[in-house]
Amino acid sequence: MLKFIIRFLKALNSNQHPGEIAHAVCLGMILGFMPKTNALWYILTVFFLFMRINKGTFALSTILFSLLAPALDPLFDTIGWWFLTLDKLAPAFTWLLDIPFVGFTKFNNTIVCGSLLFSLMCYIPVYFIARLIIKLWRTKLSYAIRKSKLIIFLSKLPLIKKIGAMV
Repeated sequence: MLKFIIRFLKALNSNQHPGEIAHAVCLGMILGFMPKTNALWYILTVFFLFMRINKGTFALSTILFSLLAPALDPLFDTIGWWFLTLDKLAPAFTWLLDIPFVGFTKFNNTIVCGSLLFSLMCYIPVYFIARLIIKLWRTKLSYAIRKSKLIIFLSKLPLIKKIGAMV
């Protein structure tokens, strides 16, 4: 976990493109909200790992959004139920379930479907919010935090010096 946090902080303070970090947050949101007990989660994970994103931010945001997901499960269930019961899509869902191994993705689970749809709807707003936060961090917050008395005090502690040497 510490390794992911260090990678995230390195990415925030480095010259890495903000879009890579923001996409990592959004893709972590998709995986974090989705239940981990289906093949779709594993397929998306492998696919996302081949994308050019910051992997530390991706892992950290997946963990953080996973902690938030249980509170949003009733919302995901409602969205999934609405989408899966659309009469016009019933033939498509039936056709998909007839394809071998597609059932392992559990796309017909209301929480899986609802969390995926919710994440896709939130992708663009979360992307722009993440870009804004990265810009604020790089221009204003980073300098102010580094010069704060607490950070100066903590940086003098031997354990923190060892962690700082890892960076």
